[in-house]
Amino acid sequence: MTKQTSSIPAPVAPRHPHSFTTHGITVADDYAWLKDAKWQEVLRDPSVLEPEIRTYLNAENAYTDSLLGGTSALQARLVAEMRGRIKEDDSSVPSPDGPYAYLRKFREGGQHELFGRMPRNGGEATIILDGDKLAANHKYFKFGGARHSPDHALEAWSADVKGSEYFTIRVRDWATGNDLDDVVEETDGGVVWTLDCKAFFYVKLDDNHRPMQVWLHRLGTRQADDRLIFEEQDSGWFTHIHESASGRFCVIAGGDHETSEQQLIDLATPDAPPRLVAKREDGVQYSLADRGDELFILTNADGAIDFKIVTAPLASPARANWKDLIAYREGIYVLDMDLTAGHLVRLERANALPSIVIRDFTTKDEHAIAFDEAAYSLDTMGGYEFDTTTLRFAYSSMTTPSEVYDYDMATRERTLRKRQEIPSGHNPADYVTTRIMARAHDGAEVPVSILHRKDLKHDGQAPLLLYGYGSYGMAMPASFSANRLSLVDRGFVYAIAHIRGGADKGWGWYLDGKRDKKTNSFDDFAAAARALIGAKYTSEKKIVGHGGSAGGMLMGAVANRSGELFSGIVAEVPFVDVLNTMLDDTLPLTPPEWPEWGNPIESADDFKTILSYSPYDQVVAKDYPKILAMGGLTDPRVTYWEPAKWIARLRATMTGGGPVLLRTNMGAGHGGASGRFNRLDEIAIVYAFALWSVGMAEG
Repeated sequence: MTKQTSSIPAPVAPRHPHSFTTHGITVADDYAWLKDAKWQEVLRDPSVLEPEIRTYLNAENAYTDSLLGGTSALQARLVAEMRGRIKEDDSSVPSPDGPYAYLRKFREGGQHELFGRMPRNGGEATIILDGDKLAANHKYFKFGGARHSPDHALEAWSADVKGSEYFTIRVRDWATGNDLDDVVEETDGGVVWTLDCKAFFYVKLDDNHRPMQVWLHRLGTRQADDRLIFEEQDSGWFTHIHESASGRFCVIAGGDHETSEQQLIDLATPDAPPRLVAKREDGVQYSLADRGDELFILTNADGAIDFKIVTAPLASPARANWKDLIAYREGIYVLDMDLTAGHLVRLERANALPSIVIRDFTTKDEHAIAFDEAAYSLDTMGGYEFDTTTLRFAYSSMTTPSEVYDYDMATRERTLRKRQEIPSGHNPADYVTTRIMARAHDGAEVPVSILHRKDLKHDGQAPLLLYGYGSYGMAMPASFSANRLSLVDRGFVYAIAHIRGGADKGWGWYLDGKRDKKTNSFDDFAAAARALIGAKYTSEKKIVGHGGSAGGMLMGAVANRSGELFSGIVAEVPFVDVLNTMLDDTLPLTPPEWPEWGNPIESADDFKTILSYSPYDQVVAKDYPKILAMGGLTDPRVTYWEPAKWIARLRATMTGGGPVLLRTNMGAGHGGASGRFNRLDEIAIVYAFALWSVGMAEG
């Protein structure tokens, strides 16, 4: 086994005794000082971080760099390999809208996207936004979005230059290539244009980084003169906007993880007040699309756990007037729908496999698009035009690079528009993708998607990376990733555990992994690891667990509960200080997260439940696997102090194993480094750590 020792000692975070008592239970939190009291200011300006905290984070970074220093050559090789699989001058399939077709592309060697358009029937592309030039004077740069005006004369665009997800909106003139004087700051980055192209709607973030207000900005005016259109009063609800399917309305969509409510603003009369579709009811979720004077609504109302589609008249869309169009079918999860003038498209998932179902409004006929691989990813891609028979969708599997198709819903003709190019070469026949079912502690069957080389020996000796998430009803697609090949080509098996808490097997699968059932997610992940061992893909201490954000919380809980199975754990931006975060209602995501995790402020039962699994609070004196925690200083979602506190407590408490490492990106947030090649540097660190964990750091 490869050994690596640090040339400097591991940092020791000082303990500043601190405790609190809630519901009669006292909890010690001696590393609470790592949370900067002025964290809101740090999001806007990282330079104001408390010096003692900065010194500690820098010491942890130095220790991690020193310990992984022996993998620097390996990291360089990994980056070169991953970059070699990227078509550097790649571009999207142009998306038609009126006289033009809009596209995104990269230049050779470029880090950031370029936005442009060409004549609809072909010709030379004109670039309106050059991400590389816009990013030139910033350490961090990320586009929030770009949307052309209905008359194609203007392009509203937004960017974040701190990593804190405060996006500034500007408007560029297609004729001159210059920005107008309009500057709209501290937004979520999205815009919806009015039909007259003289104004746009946007969502402003409040002082706690919450999207609570919808504003209307008129071109040529100051942001201070903008008009407030809607303000959400419940701090547990977030608000976003988007265009309706037909382009007729701005949809104000609000909700938390259990309940939703939507309102419509006619873009021809933007000064009119928003029109409520159906008032909020606890536990009822819905989203909508419009066609003429009829609304199509995707909802879980009336006990439709896996959702159904109803219709309602635009003039009176309240719940009382909803009529079933696609009735609820248990186990068939309707996760999304698209609407065109003549067709309804729904994306469904059954037993973790997706399909696209198309309904013709004229004939009422339905047909499906599906594929026959053991595990695959399928998704609709939308478009600008409503009056069309063309559906664009993307397909991939863990062995098959992404393919983009245009599908004529009337003739059922499928046209391949793009296949992901792997410049360094890729032969899908050299790999195998398959799926096994892991039996959980309570008998639940947990799907596990697997990728490995065709020449793998099933002798239980292969190292394996097991990825999981398991929260918010988010499914983990069995899609293609060129980066994974750098592990698989070195003999790794790559597996995805489709655990409860995600919606891989329907919304009920999600409900069975949240709140008081959250530990099902952790036990499912351990069950997946044991099933892979039982199927002789790998063995104990040859598995590396990997997850990010809420998946990082999964990693922390698994390290506490089933750490003996793992050689290494990678937790990116890990949500590991669950109890403290859910007790702090000033943090951006806390009130909206209470439906997901429980409210420990008001409920003693929720407090005890969260305390029972919160990774930071459940660190114990035992051996732990090697752990790498990665955070971002300006992350508004999982704040930097969560992984910092966790690693500090682990190092002070564990009796053996490890080492445990912390790497904080001092110039980025939740998504890590900006720029497509800079991000490869961070992936290379993860993969080098995984290889190092199983004694393959020279690989």
